[in-house]
Order: sequence, then C-alpha cells, then structure tokens
Amino acid sequence: MAKTVIERMAEAVGYPDKMPDGTLAATLRVDGAEISAAATGDRIVLSQRLTEDADKLPALVGYAVGRMLREEAVLAYGDGAAFLWQDAPANASDSALVRLFESFTDSCDWWRARVDGAREADRPEFPEMMIRP
Repeated sequence: MAKTVIERMAEAVGYPDKMPDGTLAATLRVDGAEISAAATGDRIVLSQRLTEDADKLPALVGYAVGRMLREEAVLAYGDGAAFLWQDAPANASDSALVRLFESFTDSCDWWRARVDGAREADRPEFPEMMIRP
C-alpha cells in the first residue's frame, strides 16, 4: 500500500512518532506547539491555531499583507480563532515536503512571537470617516 502524504512528510522531516498506515490527518507536536496536518484531495494542508483573543486580531491583521509577500503561510480566522495555514500538492517530492514543513514552522515561530507581543496599543489607528449628504 502506498504511503499517504502525511506519512511521507512525517518520515521526510524525521518526526519521531510513526504515523499509522493510511493516516490522512495528524497533530504533530513541534517545539511545544501543535501543528495540524491534513490530506485533502490532492493537497496537504498544515495549520496552527495562533490565538482566540479577539483583542489581538487588529495588530495581527496589520502584519498579514506584508507577510503574504514574504511567505506562503496565510493568516486566517475561523471558529473563533486566528490561525496560520499553508498547503502544497499531495504529490510533492519528499524534499518539497521538508521545505513546506520547515518554512511553515518558521512562519509559525514568527507569528507566535507577534501574538505573544500583540497588545491593545499595537492596534492600527484608522481616521474617523464622515459621510455627508
């Protein structure tokens, strides 16, 4: 039986736990944080929950556009939390899966540092708008 993309990625990055045969979704513990990996159709999607604190969202959103120009990982919001996700083709080579995993964990580190430092004072200021008839 052919290995799933999750099994291949776990082996390629040297993840210490063996994935069960046929694994299509897994939670990987990396540097004390959890990364979700899921095979969806012809893609592999990595994601990490960043924060459920709505007060930190405006500061994080201020970074999102610039980070999209630098990296493949994307900041998103859903189910009451901000999270980071990145995907790749399921048929990617093992070396491409290693690059995916490494670049995603680097992005997660960067975003977690921002979450830990995000404060109310970091909110961008928007000028008040007035609409006149």
